[in-house]
Amino acid sequence: MKARFGLFLAALWWGSLTALGFVVVPMLFMHLGSPAAAGAMAARLFSAQTWISTGCALLMLMVFNQKDALAKAESARVAMKFIVAGMLLALLVEFGVAPRIVSARADGGNLRLWHGLGSAMLLGQWLCASLSLWFLSAVPGQAPAKPN
Repeated sequence: MKARFGLFLAALWWGSLTALGFVVVPMLFMHLGSPAAAGAMAARLFSAQTWISTGCALLMLMVFNQKDALAKAESARVAMKFIVAGMLLALLVEFGVAPRIVSARADGGNLRLWHGLGSAMLLGQWLCASLSLWFLSAVPGQAPAKPN
């Protein structure tokens, strides 16, 4: 049961990043009147995504704690590294990069640099979520029971 919950959390994390980064934000820029309005809305959505990512990651870390036999599976141990890395990337974007994007817009700073760095870190977070989902789906005990 715990393994399935961990897999569900990994799928939620990956799915939310995929939907936001590859569907919702591009649609904002296609359909909102100005890039400034689309960017402001995207910033709010990415901030919410940070907390979804952090929550999913923390819950997965609790599910796959080191005292549990399930966490001793090799694939779970590998996934834990990607979970932690993805969570750190999310928090770095929120508290390190996003404020610099806002200030670069206000004072004419290097917006292209900070936006590119934030985009690269978001892609890195998506890769961490993808790899976490991949490895957690291989953890023993998560496959559905075989019919008799």
